[in-house]
Amino acid sequence: MTGVPKSHPRYHSLMTRKKITQGVEKGITSIHGLIAQGRGEAFDYLIGESTFPFAEEAIDAAIATLLLSDNPVISINGNACALAGRELVLLGKAVNAPLEVNIFHPSKTRERKIRDELRKLGAKEVLLPSPHCALPGLMSNRRLIHPLGMEKADVVLVPLEDGDRTKALADNGKKVVTIDLNPFSRTAQTATITIVDNITRACPALLSRLRKLKTLDRIHLSNIIQRYDNKSVLKKAIAHIHRRLKEHLE
Repeated sequence: MTGVPKSHPRYHSLMTRKKITQGVEKGITSIHGLIAQGRGEAFDYLIGESTFPFAEEAIDAAIATLLLSDNPVISINGNACALAGRELVLLGKAVNAPLEVNIFHPSKTRERKIRDELRKLGAKEVLLPSPHCALPGLMSNRRLIHPLGMEKADVVLVPLEDGDRTKALADNGKKVVTIDLNPFSRTAQTATITIVDNITRACPALLSRLRKLKTLDRIHLSNIIQRYDNKSVLKKAIAHIHRRLKEHLE
């Protein structure tokens, strides 16, 4: 990977793979995360490996929702930490949202390593799951949450999420913002706001838009949220993929 020139057509994709494999080597990312990364990369091919208007629309709604939230929380798993840890730390600081570690495959050691990595990246508050606090409706390790984090949150940003927890969060009255390259997934279909984009592009875009939108008053931010329709955005993303497939078949 060290010899890959920036002019290589797959440079960004290869660097993303490098981050994930380094995450595994550090004990941050589960080996299963490599499979999830490959699935996401396949959808990135279909989308066109760029941030499109349907993602930008969701990004604005996400920022407005986080800014108007009383208790926002950013949930982070191994892949999210490896791919966009620094950006998520900055976003958490900017919207006053604690970071909360939440992983599917049980490992207290990996949870602590993710926490320590986020602290190295500048995070001040990183919450770990509590064995005494569970999200109703789940049986997996992801049911365990922190009482001062997701338990009391009104908005949860869950990049690279699994669908059952997205639904459980929504069923428990929380707004869910997610980043998901697959517009057909349970996560994308269940979330309040779905950013159909690569996390490596979406997180910098969130920070960029935050700098502009944080100057708006509550009325203007509320208007952004009221105009947003997640099903419409997902349809736009799916139609975009359909057009690209059709163009390649003609």
